Amino acid sequence: MEAEAKPLIDKLKLKNRSIVDTSAPCELYSGSYKGCAVTVVTNGKDKRFGVDNVGTTPAALSAFLTIKKLRPDILINAGTAGGFHSKGGRIGDTYISLCCMHHDRRVPIPNFLEYGKGDHKSLSVPRLVKTLGCKTGVVSTSNSLDHTEKDDQMMQENDASVKDMEAAAVAWVAEITDTPFFAIKVVTDIVDGSRPTEEEFFENLQEAAHSLQDAVPTALDFIIGKTLKDL
Repeated sequence: MEAEAKPLIDKLKLKNRSIVDTSAPCELYSGSYKGCAVTVVTNGKDKRFGVDNVGTTPAALSAFLTIKKLRPDILINAGTAGGFHSKGGRIGDTYISLCCMHHDRRVPIPNFLEYGKGDHKSLSVPRLVKTLGCKTGVVSTSNSLDHTEKDDQMMQENDASVKDMEAAAVAWVAEITDTPFFAIKVVTDIVDGSRPTEEEFFENLQEAAHSLQDAVPTALDFIIGKTLKDL
């Protein structure tokens, strides 16, 4: 969402250079950070409804077009997510993904069950995790902000530490294009808490966006000049 990305775009002083593709809604902001080319891509606005494009479809489209246009050395999906009290999650916690899975692609047909869940491994970055002092875990993705009892069951089966609406789709695109990938997520709401998700989400969105504004540059400071195996 634009609200998640804007503090980071402003801090890195990135400029809206061009759209990734004339027929796509995604927006591209680029610049230089400590001698390294950095680009932030958002999913843009929906022309019909005038809201941010969210969910797996625009995320996959943005990721694919970005990779094809820019050929990045590393792809990071930075955003907000729901956390779980049962996994030790708290509002404001920062997580780095170990892998990304789906909990709303239920296809109870032989071989398709595993395909539906996904299980897309993230780049291993143990030294970065230590530098950030953040948590790690499975990111479980669906196309809904809320969650059903079946979603809860699937997230538990996925051993999810955070719940979001795009990471697994971006991870899949990274996987098929052989692009190193991980996600950084800041918790805005507690999935297994007592409060409605949308209330907590909007209440904590601004704070989480500013946490990303700090976490992503710190991650870049560590990544720049290193090989993948040094992360």
